[in-house]
Amino acid sequence: MAWIVSDGIVMASAEVTTDRRSRNKGLLGRDGLDGAFVVDGCRWIHTFGMRFPLDVAYLDADGNVLKTVRMHRNRLGAPVPRSRSVIEAEAGAFARWGLHVGIVIELRR
Repeated sequence: MAWIVSDGIVMASAEVTTDRRSRNKGLLGRDGLDGAFVVDGCRWIHTFGMRFPLDVAYLDADGNVLKTVRMHRNRLGAPVPRSRSVIEAEAGAFARWGLHVGIVIELRR
């Protein structure tokens, strides 16, 4: 278990990919998500086979949020060249958490 933190405030709990298998499976087959799912070493995602829409944040190597998008099911996202990791959450979560472009995210494990 990990925590997504910004300015010392815990925004959400997070699952973090730990190997190729967990990264490839991602959120496929799930009906929902409590907290967030973090994919390290990622510049783009897809939502083919997903059962729910996602909020997606692209972070650089320092944790700066470069871009956020709402992705509906069965879509292919555009690559974000400077991205080093991606945070995925159920659509609407980022607004509740205050996660937006320009903030810095720390992942605490």
